[in-house]
Amino acid sequence: MKKGILLIAAIGAMFFTSCKDDASSKVKAENVETAAERDAQAVYYPEMTFEEEEHDFGNIKRGTNVEHTFKFTNTGKAPLVITNATSSCGCTVPTYPRNESIAPGETREMTVKFDGSGQGQTTKTVNITANTESGSEKIRIKAFVETDATPAS
Repeated sequence: MKKGILLIAAIGAMFFTSCKDDASSKVKAENVETAAERDAQAVYYPEMTFEEEEHDFGNIKRGTNVEHTFKFTNTGKAPLVITNATSSCGCTVPTYPRNESIAPGETREMTVKFDGSGQGQTTKTVNITANTESGSEKIRIKAFVETDATPAS
């Protein structure tokens, strides 16, 4: 029994003394610098800046198809990637540079086509999913769709 107690005491002593090594002395300085650079770059986001965020087509006749091109610039410090752009209804269709890397300072275009088959005052929103800090951006189009009975202004 004495041998068992001595054996347990010896194992316990080795366990506690083996943990004395200073963990910070094992960290390589070059790895710390690489991690610091990586973390510093992680805070940069692309930023979509539109020349205009809303376009008004004014009065259009019912059934008229119209389109407008929105110009935007990546004013952030990282490449911009647009993964999706959807409208609030099927009468509005956006065309955009999908999954294309847009470098900081570069300008691109997004065309929005609107089918004026409704009537009255209409506002449609295009939701853009991108790798910006917020993750989504919005642009809008407006029009007053005249019916056959609505007099032109």
